[in-house]
Amino acid sequence: MATTTSAPRPTPRPRADALRNRERIVVAAREMFVEDGPQVRIDEIARRAGVGNATVYRHFPDRRALVHGVVCHVFQNISQLAEAALADERDPFAALCTFVHESVDVRTSALCPMLADDFDVDHPTLVETRNRIEKLVGALLERAKESGQLRPDIAVTDLLLAVGQLTRPLPGRDAASSRSFAQRQLQVFLDGLMAPARSELPGTPITLEELRTQPCTVSTTRSTER
Repeated sequence: MATTTSAPRPTPRPRADALRNRERIVVAAREMFVEDGPQVRIDEIARRAGVGNATVYRHFPDRRALVHGVVCHVFQNISQLAEAALADERDPFAALCTFVHESVDVRTSALCPMLADDFDVDHPTLVETRNRIEKLVGALLERAKESGQLRPDIAVTDLLLAVGQLTRPLPGRDAASSRSFAQRQLQVFLDGLMAPARSELPGTPITLEELRTQPCTVSTTRSTER
């Protein structure tokens, strides 16, 4: 007599309220990591998110999982901003500027203190999103170059490294004042990217692999800070 095997049950989709709670936790954690550092208490994050501690641990069993969730969330937001900028067909250089300025609101600086030696920088989700960001930013730059608005000697790494460095929080300043400073410095930087170039850039741009060893950039895969 032939035996029958039952088909595996499909994995149930998370409920809408569970997804909303996860989003609120990640956003609250990202904000508090920026404001108070990566060692902020879990119960304070739960309070900011408007959920109980048990809800936080249901989504993120430990601090490492929560940090990973925040980094993934930041990368995904940056990717979405780049996609939106690339879909804007009105002005290539203006679209590039919009992407750069909106990246500040994602608070990429939250990545800086969290990329410790035990962080899984090679997690498939992070690698996939990082590669997508690099590809999208490259497309934004190429389109601006083709329009004649962007100097031709700018590489993806030039942009990502500058954004990462200029959005770092200032010592002794709150998040609001640091954001205002970053927006101002980014605009000075962006003005310097416009064609025709006023000078010849010294040296050559670093490669994407080299950039991934630098702390506090969109393409970071491991922090070299100790």
